[in-house]
Amino acid sequence: MQQAPSFHDVTSAQERTFRTRLGLFIQKQGALLLLILVCILATARYEAFLTPENLLNVLRQNSMLGIVAVGMTFVILTGGIDLSVGSLLAVAGVVAASLAGRGLLIAALAGVAVTAVLGVINGVVIAKARIQPFIVTLAMMIAARGIALAFTNQENVVVPASAKDFSWLGQGMVADILPVPILVMIVVYVIGWVILNYTPFGRHVFALGDNDEAARLMGLNVSRVTVVVYAISGLLAGLAGVILASRLNTGSPIEGAGRELDAIAAVVVGGTLLSGGRGSLVSTLYGVLLIGVIFNIFNLEGQISPWWQLVFRGVILLAVVILQNRLTRLR
Repeated sequence: MQQAPSFHDVTSAQERTFRTRLGLFIQKQGALLLLILVCILATARYEAFLTPENLLNVLRQNSMLGIVAVGMTFVILTGGIDLSVGSLLAVAGVVAASLAGRGLLIAALAGVAVTAVLGVINGVVIAKARIQPFIVTLAMMIAARGIALAFTNQENVVVPASAKDFSWLGQGMVADILPVPILVMIVVYVIGWVILNYTPFGRHVFALGDNDEAARLMGLNVSRVTVVVYAISGLLAGLAGVILASRLNTGSPIEGAGRELDAIAAVVVGGTLLSGGRGSLVSTLYGVLLIGVIFNIFNLEGQISPWWQLVFRGVILLAVVILQNRLTRLR
């Protein structure tokens, strides 16, 4: 005769269920709650924080990071990583700046095309040679930086003053209200969100990150999905590089250093698991905004060294990874 569960067993099961639900809630909504809390504290301390000028500046300053983070989200959802995006950003910037005199369309397409091809190379090597993404993209990070330095002979590429249409991409306004880089970031997030949530490819991305062997057994073309996500990451890193070159009127071969870590931090802070399979672009956007607001507060405070800001960035990333590990164990 089967024994009925004791009161202690029922209580323990309820506690485990509560902890699991709490862990899932923190993973999905923790960045949003923290963003709201930080904004409330900043509003109470700094009069300038809630001004339209400051809020637009936060969004504009972090629009390039936001675009790169979209591609990084696709990659991390598959269980991969892309350390090359900072260098690809620089490659696209110098290519676009060198062609700015021929018009925005040609310059932008050339910059994005080059980095998309480099992203495809990342994906092909990872998928076909079965080498860890960390190693492959680290090699590409070094190689792409060398390409940018060799292409420019270690000098900045200045955008011609006559290239007004190219400069509009990074400096222009839509209806005199919304900066163009913010609009581009919004469009990229909407398209990425639709792809991840309403297309077979999006489901394949999640399936690959959840269990790559199971995905293969189900007939999923793992190699193709891998190549496409790294191509997306390269393309979006290139788009961010083109926008940055347009905004600064300069393509710099040393630009983008450390951007890969910022993008990873934004994705992880937003709640996407480094092991893959769980996360969303909405949570990534929360992570981008949270990081942007925190560093805006540092600037408003005016007494925190940029070097200590780097330390703080590293501490945030480590703390979130530790928290993710705990949440994963709870589940």
